[in-house]
Amino acid sequence: MTVPPVELDDLADPAAGFPQATREQWRTLAAEVLRRSGWEGSPDEVEAALTTTTYDGVAVAPLYDAADVPSAPRTTRMPGPWDVRQRHADPDPAATREAIHADLENGVTSLWLDLNAIDPAALPAVLDGVLLDLAPVVLDAGPRTAEAAEAFLRLAEGVALPGGNLGADPIGLAARTGAPVDTGAAVALARRCAAGHPGLRAITVNALPYHDAGGADAEELGCSVATGVAYLRALTDAGLTAEQAFGQIEFRYAATADQFLTIAKLRAARRLWARVAEVVGGPGAQLQHAVTSSAMMTVRDPWVNMLRTTVACFAAGVGGADAVTVQPFDACLGLPDAFARRIARNTQSLLVEEANVARVADPTGGSWYVERLTADLAARAWAWFQEIERAGGMAAALERLVPERLAATRARRADAIAHRRDPITGVSEFPDLKERPVSRRPGPGLAVTPAVKTRATPAVTPGPASGGASDGGRGGLPVTRYAEEFEALRDIADAQPSRPTVFLATIGPVAAHTARATFAANLFAAGGVATVTSGPGTDPDAIAAAFRDCGTPVACLCSSDRLYGEHAAAVAAALREAGARTVWLAGKGEYEGVDATLYAGCDALGVLRATFDDLGVAR
Repeated sequence: MTVPPVELDDLADPAAGFPQATREQWRTLAAEVLRRSGWEGSPDEVEAALTTTTYDGVAVAPLYDAADVPSAPRTTRMPGPWDVRQRHADPDPAATREAIHADLENGVTSLWLDLNAIDPAALPAVLDGVLLDLAPVVLDAGPRTAEAAEAFLRLAEGVALPGGNLGADPIGLAARTGAPVDTGAAVALARRCAAGHPGLRAITVNALPYHDAGGADAEELGCSVATGVAYLRALTDAGLTAEQAFGQIEFRYAATADQFLTIAKLRAARRLWARVAEVVGGPGAQLQHAVTSSAMMTVRDPWVNMLRTTVACFAAGVGGADAVTVQPFDACLGLPDAFARRIARNTQSLLVEEANVARVADPTGGSWYVERLTADLAARAWAWFQEIERAGGMAAALERLVPERLAATRARRADAIAHRRDPITGVSEFPDLKERPVSRRPGPGLAVTPAVKTRATPAVTPGPASGGASDGGRGGLPVTRYAEEFEALRDIADAQPSRPTVFLATIGPVAAHTARATFAANLFAAGGVATVTSGPGTDPDAIAAAFRDCGTPVACLCSSDRLYGEHAAAVAAALREAGARTVWLAGKGEYEGVDATLYAGCDALGVLRATFDDLGVAR
């Protein structure tokens, strides 16, 4: 066989010789696909039909091209491994010291100490044997920041610190607890660091309280920039130069399993801070610490958290974070065990060392989608920042503006979760009723909002989400987890003497009812409700007999639309005669004898709560 010669120009341009595709051609083809599902629009309406909107109101289109790329300059950190930062919050100094040494010997490069859980007086014991000139230490002490900083600075006397942060964040503390904002101690620490510890920063702009209160990405960004600007004012008013003030501030953001939004958020954060530096006159580089989101973590099926944190860590690294903390998969349950901590740090080691994610600067730079998303997020965040400034600055905005804005976003998110438009794998989607419970030692795990806590919810105290107050404290922002409403129902169902059960009347052959029976079973299981099926068939009397044997007062019809038209009314009537209190139908449409329907996009939490009431399960 003769192989034709290959020209180098062909290799340089693999698309050479192919006709140029146009946006109009794509619209026509996409419209043909949409019409198969009943859509009746024109090709010109395709992009609008397929466009989604984030909680910030940013439009995410189905297609981007070079015309969508903004002209704004890119800001990124240089390629190379990011700082692998592990959090420690075990109140037992000996246990924390052992965990710290295990981390530092196995890939961790800096330490984050939660001194809301660990007594600051125990710092000498906790850091015994740690080489402070090699391992940066970040403190998070909330109202005990001054005390913790003094204890650490005594330990670090005479040591050339390679980095780290004393964690002063009075505005973040006010957001978490409602405490009044007093920047005096933070400014004093910054002056000490600038004068005597050039490798150490004093201030952390912690954006996690806004994320954990249900805020969207641009809201988190705007709050962080407003907080950073407030600290710049306080520091320069105290005599620091702009360069010194910028050098005292580090930013902390949440990284979620929405990888593109996380990437765009971190890229937008650097762009926003560079704009502040341009206006103020100072170095524009933003030091970023990304933490895998507490709000996205689940108590149920916690093993899935490994997948969430892996995606979030990847996004944080690709987005250019300088330091990344992966929360252990069992952090919702109490104190993480050694296995969970090992998986958390190895997640980062794999992405850095094996996947080589850190070898490229700004890997998504130039992507039409990511560049547009970054620019749109930055624009929304800057507008929100300006609104905060008009309200008198971040401290004043915490009185009313910020809580009200976050509450509105939290309500929209809660509605999307309830309707499973925002699915939670292992909880609202594909729950495992046979999962074996995972228990951990009580301690500072992720916060559970008291309003939905039940007797079956693990007893934990707040973690990094709240910094010491599970409900945000008096006047503080609430702390939420996306899964908690579904998990509360699961807790109630598990606590019953026998598991609540719904009967599925599967009408017709297996091929006709399987899809909707599977859908219904999955929805009911999200609330801890089991299902029993009647098996294939259309005889109303046989289905009713199976229902009586099941011993539940709630039934749900499952079949195709065609068979519903032929049999739904008769089967519903037979179920009523057999004692059914409520008859659901999986699908849409009105049928005699059917009380309500459940379908993709319905209020799943509403269905489950109504089912609990029908089954006599107290909520």
